[in-house]
Amino acid sequence: MELNEFLATALKDAGYGGVEVQKTPVGARITVYVTRPGLVIGRKGIGIKDLMTKIEQKFGLQNPQISVLEVTNPELNPHIMCNRIAQLIERGTAFRRAAMWSLNTIMNAGALGVEVVISGKLRTERAHFEKHTVGVVPKSGDIAGQIVTTGVSHVLTKMGLMGIQLRIASRAALPQEFELKNGAAGVQAAAASPPAATGEGSGSAAEIVAEQPEGGKQDGQA
Repeated sequence: MELNEFLATALKDAGYGGVEVQKTPVGARITVYVTRPGLVIGRKGIGIKDLMTKIEQKFGLQNPQISVLEVTNPELNPHIMCNRIAQLIERGTAFRRAAMWSLNTIMNAGALGVEVVISGKLRTERAHFEKHTVGVVPKSGDIAGQIVTTGVSHVLTKMGLMGIQLRIASRAALPQEFELKNGAAGVQAAAASPPAATGEGSGSAAEIVAEQPEGGKQDGQA
């Protein structure tokens, strides 16, 4: 969590989009996602070496190996879009207009749903929050952990500190869908038709009753 916050501040201009850390026997393997990898790597790799030194000293990671990957679809990355909202508000754009812009941009990129929550001193001295949602954004269950990603950002305005939380439900991460062919008609036909008779002793109820003696008496009884 601390590494994520550090990189979000250090790589803000590079379009920071998240980090993955894997611990290996030879050291920590760090994968950083940005929209502009050239700003992170720097000329002749000076930028990436400086970043590696800072991470090693600040977090005590031994021999960190950093890989920088470009985000292919930044409109569906919550960290990137959250920072873009913060930048718009810093430049003087109304927070509600910035939120509406992000909703339209993310949904046009193919998201299943998006939710933006902006909190702080928005209009008055009293802090409150506004939430805007478009599409479907699961809040609980296994499906929420599979398709929903969250980004958080903060921006300092004249009114005070403002917090931004963005949750994106990705359509690409949905589990595989199944469709029944002739489902309703097939189920109704199977329920209406009786099971096929197999083996000896099968017959209708009338035939079984006709085979029994009248009154249920056995032969030889008076």
